[in-house]
Amino acid sequence: MGWFFGFKLHLVINDKGEILNFMFTPGNADDRKPLKQERFLKNIKGKLCADRGCIGQTLFETLFVNGIQLISKVKNNMKNSLISVTDKILLRKRILIETVNDE
Repeated sequence: MGWFFGFKLHLVINDKGEILNFMFTPGNADDRKPLKQERFLKNIKGKLCADRGCIGQTLFETLFVNGIQLISKVKNNMKNSLISVTDKILLRKRILIETVNDE
């Protein structure tokens, strides 16, 4: 076989689908890496809807201190936690990021 080089595109968008920030990382990088960098989330406040790959207690606490509430679905092996109805609706809007990626 040969070698493979790829990359990932990480986007932060608002509820209207406008891109607020983006970052490229190598394909083998951890999905949480951009969220740990201050320049990626500069001027971002409020709620951040993410996929299951971004779940982590230390990341949650770091974002919370910076004024960002991380919202995501729970993994299959985790305890189910109660979230508000508005947060559940926000998680449904996560499909908007796929639409922005398709464009």
